[in-house]
Order: sequence, then C-alpha cells, then structure tokens
Amino acid sequence: MTKKIVYFILLSLIIHTTDAGQTLTPINQPAFPAIIVQPEDQLVPVGSNATFTLTAQNASSYQWLRDDAVLIGATNNTLTIPHAGIADVARYSCEVFKGREPIPTRAASLMVYTDSTDPKTGLDPIVVYCTPVNTSGSQGICPGSYVGYAYYSKPPGWGWTPITGSTVFTASDTNRNNTKVEFIGYNGDSGCNQTTVTIPNPPFSPQYQFAVYFTNNVPTNAYGITLTGFNP
Repeated sequence: MTKKIVYFILLSLIIHTTDAGQTLTPINQPAFPAIIVQPEDQLVPVGSNATFTLTAQNASSYQWLRDDAVLIGATNNTLTIPHAGIADVARYSCEVFKGREPIPTRAASLMVYTDSTDPKTGLDPIVVYCTPVNTSGSQGICPGSYVGYAYYSKPPGWGWTPITGSTVFTASDTNRNNTKVEFIGYNGDSGCNQTTVTIPNPPFSPQYQFAVYFTNNVPTNAYGITLTGFNP
C-alpha cells in the first residue's frame, strides 16, 4: 500500500511539473486564398478573343486548366483565348495557390458562334457551339431518357432575343436525327421536339435558351445548334 501511495505522489509531481513547464508556441499557418470573383462563361463570334478573369485575395500564383488539363504558361489571374474557334470550345477553370495547396474556381464555358444568311428565309441563322455534358437522366415525355446534353445560354444575359419583325423562330440540330431539341423561354414557356423546335409567332418571351439532348452516345467535341430568327 505504501509503495502505491509513493508511486501516485511521484506520478502527480511529474504531471504537474510537465504541465507547468510547457510553453505553447503558435504555429503560423498560411492563410488560404479567397476567390472573390469567379470566371464567367463566355460567348464570342468565331475569330474573336475570349477572356476569363478571376479576382482572389491572398493568392501567390495561378494555374489555368482546360477541361481539367493544365494549360502551359497560363499562370495569371486572366486567361485570354486569342482568335477563338470551334476547337477552343471547352470548360476553363483555374487553381489559385497560396504555397502548395490550390483552391479551384468554377469551370466556365467558352461558346462560339458563326452566322450567315439562309437563302430560304433571308435571315441570319446563328450556329452556336458548346461542350456536351456526359450525364444520364430523364425529363418527362420529351426529351425522355438521355445520356447527355448540350446547353446553350447567352452570357452575361439570360438568352437570345428574337429579331424584331421576323416570323421564323427555330432551333435545329442539323448534325443528327436521333436527338431532342428543347427551348426554354424567360417567361416560362417551353417546347421540345426531335431535331427542330419552333417558337410561336409572336414569341411569348423576350429571350430564349436552348438544349440538345442525346439519346445514345455523347459527342466528345464541340456541338452546334442552329438558331434562326434570333439576334447574336
């Protein structure tokens, strides 16, 4: 019993001495960068420059990526794609560094468009190219089940504005015959059909967005939709 008491007293003294003698030294941890402004989606005419910009605090370096692949030499907070073409259509993101730990931005889409005069209608159809998304799902009767889609928006606004005085407003997939094309109006009107959809005349909404749904394999390259009767 005496040995146990002595042992307990010695152990208490050791613990007390250790606690009393400790000096807490703060460890300086590098603050992570804070992304203030994310890169925005871009829509430009073929041959024009496209610029992605971000704003970050406490950042020491940047690294831009195209579809998650590193872009050599793209190490500023701004990325410019000169003379953007169909081959440049992709999703661009940036890793913001403070030390060795990166903070990723959102992936911003680059879309490009061409325009020409349709000899049948005399209007200028726009062919807009975007990056297809490989994801499966189902949406009502139309488009029904799908394995991927291509979504066409118009940054920085909401969508495309119908041309005043026109009577033809269509969105068409001229690449395949087994897809479903959908339009969505700013005021909530929508429509879906295979290959081509027609917006009623006069249009119910001031602006429209579009999508192409793939029912089998999803394209791996930029995919175009033809818009007739809409302003670029």
